[in-house]
Amino acid sequence: MPKLGMEPIRRAALVKATIDEIGAVGSLDVTVSKIAKRAGMSSALAHHYFGGKDQIFLAAMRHTLTLYGAEVRGALAMADGPQSRLEAVIRASFTSSNFRREVIAAWLNFYVLAQSSPDAQRLLSVYQRRLHSNLVFDLRPLIGARAVGAAHRIAGLIDGLYLRQGLARDANASGDATEHAITLLRAELRGGAQ
Repeated sequence: MPKLGMEPIRRAALVKATIDEIGAVGSLDVTVSKIAKRAGMSSALAHHYFGGKDQIFLAAMRHTLTLYGAEVRGALAMADGPQSRLEAVIRASFTSSNFRREVIAAWLNFYVLAQSSPDAQRLLSVYQRRLHSNLVFDLRPLIGARAVGAAHRIAGLIDGLYLRQGLARDANASGDATEHAITLLRAELRGGAQ
């Protein structure tokens, strides 16, 4: 019988192993067996905790989104004023913990999974609505009625920069991505990106 309290530790190890394995392979074409081996446990135990591969992937993305949400909340807490808050959201999107190769691979494959999995689509929708809401909230006092369109363009650029990074495999693009998104933000604030 396992020790009391081992389940959260094993679940966390499987989630980390899932992200690492997706990063190593670059796709969702990984097996529960490989994930479990990377986590140092049997595939039967992985199935016991999560039920199957899609559930492990979803748990990995929930974990990634939880970390991203904490980064955003921390950045927002330190920001002063709407423009500073907008830049904080953008910077949080491209921090070193959110812009690692394996995390980018997990994100890109999560988008693919969302095409066929209703659970993944719901989780992706939650992320997209939160990002959009955060952007609109601080854009509205600065640019009024243009806030919704500007938020769509900024969120689209953030996602596009992830796609570009996922395909380029350039380990040092985090700063460039941040600057591209902030440049778009500033153009939107000037009214030049209508």
